Amino acid sequence: MSTPQTPAPPLAVSAAVLVREGRLLVVSKQAAPDIFYLPGGKPDPGETAEEALHRELAEELGITLRHHRFLAEIHATAALEGVPMRMRVYEVDTSDTPRPAAELAALRWTDGRDPDLRLAPAVSGQVVPLLRERGLLS
Repeated sequence: MSTPQTPAPPLAVSAAVLVREGRLLVVSKQAAPDIFYLPGGKPDPGETAEEALHRELAEELGITLRHHRFLAEIHATAALEGVPMRMRVYEVDTSDTPRPAAELAALRWTDGRDPDLRLAPAVSGQVVPLLRERGLLS
């Protein structure tokens, strides 16, 4: 007789919504260069979601945030890992110019309607509609 397995907690992710001129910054990773995500990543042990956000954006994009504001918590399946994910999404602002570094392959600015851009399901299905509803995307 087997004992039931306790499901693993969802993957915790901190992600940034950086919008300029009505377009959202999205990034692709070298591991999956054809899928675009929000920039950000997983907190290290002992790190808060906000600390992870600042660290990941500095590492991945070379930017320092002027401020961040909690926007939403998204529950979805992580596109790359295929596991349940809890993504804390923050609206962020910076005066720096983002440049892809670390594990990133590319970055793009999108209004969410680009037919040639493959967005991760959580971004296209939840984040983009939320941003449109709030008038943040063109």
